[in-house]
Amino acid sequence: MNAAIELGEIVRYHRKKLGLTQIELALEAGVGKTVVFDIEKGKESIQVDTLRKVLTALNIRVKLESPLMQDFAQDRLGRSKNT
Repeated sequence: MNAAIELGEIVRYHRKKLGLTQIELALEAGVGKTVVFDIEKGKESIQVDTLRKVLTALNIRVKLESPLMQDFAQDRLGRSKNT
């Protein structure tokens, strides 16, 4: 399944469980009224900051996962490994 479409389905599910209309969610998130519609329809060109606002309003947290995330966290803390 396309990631944008799956994300749209997740947003729609959470919005409906909270009893919000698309316009109410847009107001809560501080975004334009068409943004929620675009996300739910799987539009792929949503700005990251705009998406973050909508996800935050729905109490959805994004977790980045990768085999390198542990190394990244260590490097970020200044404990990089010898190469």
